[in-house]
Amino acid sequence: MKFLKGTSIYSILTGSCPVCQNESMYKNTSIFAIKDVLGMNERCSHCNTKYSMEPSFFYGAMYVSYGVGIAFGVAAFVISHLFLKLNLLISYFIIVATIVVFLPIILRLSRNIWINLFMSYDRSKDK
Repeated sequence: MKFLKGTSIYSILTGSCPVCQNESMYKNTSIFAIKDVLGMNERCSHCNTKYSMEPSFFYGAMYVSYGVGIAFGVAAFVISHLFLKLNLLISYFIIVATIVVFLPIILRLSRNIWINLFMSYDRSKDK
């Protein structure tokens, strides 16, 4: 995935600092630590970028989360109903299960997308 370094896609998929892309924004890099899934560092230790530009900055990520959740739900529906030919009720339960299981990923992706809308890669800080 190093070939994407310097792009917003790299920062979004890896959860790395959007400015230098050298370290994770999150205290615990594992998405399976449910208790700490949204625990973020205050600043990047490499380039000193402050992640939360203002109080309640990441509330906007809720709107992104809705879209990302819909994308996961649509993907679950297409796979379960259109490809596997399951009935609608079973497809509904698969959609709910998919969103519940992938919730930590959806939350982190949403935050990563949100912060990358406001910050961009700076090659001078990647040293």
